[in-house]
Amino acid sequence: MFRSTLFLVALLCQLLTPALAQEQPRSKEQETALDDLLSERESLAALERVIEIARNNGIGEQAILEAKFLFHVDREEDDAIAALLPAFLTRNNAFKLGDSAIFSTKEDWLAVIEYIHAISDLQQGDHAGFKTHITEAFWLSPRQASAFAPHIERLRLTDAMQLVKLDFTLKLTPLTSAEPLALQALFTGNKAMLLHFWSPTSRECEDSLPDFIATATALQNKGIAIVSLLTAPSPESLTKARNLLKTFSPTPPGAWLIDSTEAPLSRELRLQSYPLFVLVAPTGSVLFNGDPSDDSFWKALLKIDPEIVRPTAP
Repeated sequence: MFRSTLFLVALLCQLLTPALAQEQPRSKEQETALDDLLSERESLAALERVIEIARNNGIGEQAILEAKFLFHVDREEDDAIAALLPAFLTRNNAFKLGDSAIFSTKEDWLAVIEYIHAISDLQQGDHAGFKTHITEAFWLSPRQASAFAPHIERLRLTDAMQLVKLDFTLKLTPLTSAEPLALQALFTGNKAMLLHFWSPTSRECEDSLPDFIATATALQNKGIAIVSLLTAPSPESLTKARNLLKTFSPTPPGAWLIDSTEAPLSRELRLQSYPLFVLVAPTGSVLFNGDPSDDSFWKALLKIDPEIVRPTAP
């Protein structure tokens, strides 16, 4: 949820000053309906219910459209965000700052329209259009930079990964032995390989291990080789990693290896945060690089095997 969290923080902390622009005071019932509208995240059906209540309490279509936008941003539903573009363009001519629920200036509103344009272009593979619109969004509302930046980083990462071809002859040392293993030997007979970059000093990694084990078990049964890579292997982290794995019985699935210090895969694959999933094809090309919670990971897996089912979190 990294990207959506940043966007919501940017919007709700930096832009949420509607009382300053409001033309007429809202009643207590309207304030309650608006609060519910902006905070609903449970489901689309739940959102539609609070939208109906908001309309019955006199909340305008401007605020309702903004609430839909926040709902889809929070759920990382880029397709749905892009689908809002016609509604935002139509509303643009009738935009009134006093009717807005989240914007303090018209430039902020226009910046979000440019952002939605950029997402739409990204969905269609139009990288030039994405760059044009996201740049304009920055120009209109620089304080939303932290919200726009993750999309730019994602596009740059995607472009960089298209140039990567992993060398499966690379040999890495297991956590529990001194005999190096070639990645090719681990790939043999499998449809793809999942690289799981982790660190025992990362609280996020430790907390997500049960989820990872459930995912790794399910994928291993579907012909996906699982390789967990310990990066920056200091003596302290090696000891902690080995002790952590001992707490699991049986040992978590897959091979648990130590990343190379001379030519680390973490550097080649641009590791920036833990944990990281990288899905690799038999050709060595990267099919996915990102956060384990990203739905794009499962979409990439379904292209490999349509019968792969996302396991229920333990």
